[in-house]
Amino acid sequence: MKPEFKDVWQADPEILGILRGAADLETARARLFGYLNRRKQELYNQELKVHALEWATLLRGLQVLKQVISRRNERVAGFSALEVLHAAARGERPAVAVGPGFLEEFRHLFLTISGRSGLYTDIPTAHAVPPVRLRGREAALARSDKLDRLAEYAEERIRRYPTGLDPAVVRRRAANRRRILAALGGGDSDWDDHRWHLRHVIRDSETLGRCVQLTGAERAAIDLAVRERVPFGVTPWYAALMDEEPGRERDHSVRAQVIPSRFYVEHLARARASGEHSLDFMQEHDTSPVDLVTRRYPHIAILKPVNTCAQVCVYCQRNWEIAQPMDPDATAGPGRLETALRWFEEHPAVFEVLVTGGDPLVAGTGFIERLLGRLARIPHIRRIRIGSRVFVTVPQRVSDRLADAVARFHQPGRREVCLVTHVQHVYEVTPETVEAVQQFRRRGIAVYNQMVFTRENSRRFEATALRRLLRLAGVDPYYTFNTKGKEETQDFRVPIARLRQEQKEEARIMPGLVRADEAVFNVPGMGKNYLRGIQHHMVIMVLPDGRRVYEFHPWEKRIRLAPTHVETDVSIWDYLGWLKSRGENLKDYRSIWYYY
Repeated sequence: MKPEFKDVWQADPEILGILRGAADLETARARLFGYLNRRKQELYNQELKVHALEWATLLRGLQVLKQVISRRNERVAGFSALEVLHAAARGERPAVAVGPGFLEEFRHLFLTISGRSGLYTDIPTAHAVPPVRLRGREAALARSDKLDRLAEYAEERIRRYPTGLDPAVVRRRAANRRRILAALGGGDSDWDDHRWHLRHVIRDSETLGRCVQLTGAERAAIDLAVRERVPFGVTPWYAALMDEEPGRERDHSVRAQVIPSRFYVEHLARARASGEHSLDFMQEHDTSPVDLVTRRYPHIAILKPVNTCAQVCVYCQRNWEIAQPMDPDATAGPGRLETALRWFEEHPAVFEVLVTGGDPLVAGTGFIERLLGRLARIPHIRRIRIGSRVFVTVPQRVSDRLADAVARFHQPGRREVCLVTHVQHVYEVTPETVEAVQQFRRRGIAVYNQMVFTRENSRRFEATALRRLLRLAGVDPYYTFNTKGKEETQDFRVPIARLRQEQKEEARIMPGLVRADEAVFNVPGMGKNYLRGIQHHMVIMVLPDGRRVYEFHPWEKRIRLAPTHVETDVSIWDYLGWLKSRGENLKDYRSIWYYY
């Protein structure tokens, strides 16, 4: 049921009285600040009798509402939520119509300030801590029993997501392989040859439609992408990870990874037409001292020798640079590459290089070996990271020869070589993926994972399931990225509050080695903002449609003066509506409103 203003006022009637009694906006602001300051004083003086956890929630709510009603943040955001609230409280028509997302944000915020969030009065008994009256072994047994119930709760939800290692899934994909080989005119020996997969990247809906069933919307989006020259491609291997039927019940993340939405294609095509760097969300053009190099930090820089991939992820950070999958002209020429390598030689402060692109491992083994050898001859390079998704897109690429070539330059105590990959969902993890990872692990080379938190892996315990499986496969969770706020990614983005909720509730249940990744927001032109640190970002406004506006602080804020970054998030209300459409019980997500 959609909320109304009366629901907002019921959450804290005192705020209604303050706003209704103020003749003008500035009087309303001053009186509301006075009320919030008084509440804070009552908190610290223990005049409000609330649980310690509700105390902390209330304090955070006070800070957020102060940010939202400040004149400074109204100027930064270009909107005044207080003006809308003031008008509505006085029975006047607000100058701007607001949606249910706006009303729900303030209803929950006002509930927080009144000390009635309900977060700690609606916890299932099975998940609660044992009674404090128990001591010793009796207390330990009671706590163990509660932890069993909590573990069962997590396991029940994790089991909802089949993995690519499940025997039934392995059998289904064997049938997929036979069907796809027949559709593409290949034989059994071709399937094990990564070169065959790279030569037969699927680039249109007709070919993909012979391999798996497509919906009308999927086919139309692919056709539009081809017409607009928006990068699209799927390796035969990855097509076999899709279920033949198009329901997206199990393969939702796999299909969404490469099959674009119409919104994505239309906005990407429009943005590309507006200029060369219009899609450069991370402002790499402004952080590139020479061609092929990006630098945002003191001791590490990016080298991009190969500007193409086996296939293109729909929310790719560098979709503005990649022309097409397996672009024959995407490998940097000797002159440009040598200029970039000389730059590394001339900058001894940079002791770590991330070799990425594109996907450097789609290049020939000889090229990779020569490149690593050239980097290894630079005395101050102590770590070489290789970013690649071949573990998922074409795991056959990881052969003994490739692993040996990379391992040659891994010298413990002197120079580390490691792999950073991007596995997005448990349905992508196959026996072949595990074996490709082990090819490097057996040679002493670590493999890390960077996951992007999207709608397609954001349900309860979906990301946690992936981290746990990756650890068993030999991959260390490294980063969970908030989906970059590029306009064309609207269909994939998840509210920051949901990522914070996932890290604090679901991931926290798991052992440390399983949850040992970092949730980050990439600040354009500057780098990573750690979302676990509330002191590094703040909510400064709620827009009429319910979207929060955040201000992010740069990583170097305690080192030197640097600009902040303002970003508009997606609406929690809209996201919850999407979850409901996917059959989720919204009660499982009720605490999302209280994460900032």
